[in-house]
Amino acid sequence: MNNRSFFIVGKHAVIEALKNPKRKVLRVFLTEESKKSIHRKSPKQNLLKDVKVHFKTKKELDKYCSNDDILHQGFVAEIEHTEYLILKDYIKNKKNLTFVCLDEVTDPRNIGSIIRSAASFKINGLIVKERHFPEESKLMYKSASGSLEHLNIFKVSNINTTLKFLREKNFWVYGFDVKGKKDFAEEKWNGNNILLFGSEGFGLNKHTEKYTDFLVKIEINKEIESLNISNSAAIAFHHIMKRKKDLD
Repeated sequence: MNNRSFFIVGKHAVIEALKNPKRKVLRVFLTEESKKSIHRKSPKQNLLKDVKVHFKTKKELDKYCSNDDILHQGFVAEIEHTEYLILKDYIKNKKNLTFVCLDEVTDPRNIGSIIRSAASFKINGLIVKERHFPEESKLMYKSASGSLEHLNIFKVSNINTTLKFLREKNFWVYGFDVKGKKDFAEEKWNGNNILLFGSEGFGLNKHTEKYTDFLVKIEINKEIESLNISNSAAIAFHHIMKRKKDLD
């Protein structure tokens, strides 16, 4: 486990980190108003118990966001990483799993938004390439709005090797791409599935595409070239969650 600490900012990111029993929060930096907000949010639970609390002005907290285009909302926390999850151990004896896999998606805001949608629509986990995952990005945590505390994150060294392994374990790999010939909504979405999304600018990597079973697309107005990746992911997650509910 990596015990190196780092800072996150934003109301929901900090409050959800405090609520997560698996997350070690070393220090929080709050304004007087944000402290009241924490107590209003969880009146029956003392989220600040056993945590070092430092009170600051909004201006003093600004320094934690000076290099990022985000607002701290009066909430800053120093936290440690949670225990890393091992994908091959997680999937043992489980059925009807749905993972989202990101191949060379690099924008922390997009990754955070995808995490928020995945947690909202009960996707079982996110698979990312370890060296492409901005795991200490304030922007990603802020964009995820606390959802990083509610989603399984699987960091792998090689996406293609991981997809090959999962296919051997009875997972279907669906690559989402504008070149897809079939509308994703026509699929049944039963069994174990991987929802694979490529980079923001270039889509799926040609080599990674070889590890997909199907290329699918989201039908949109033909006069519009494409959707933002986080919007596409949210649409897919919502639809698949509803289909899986119907199958239960």
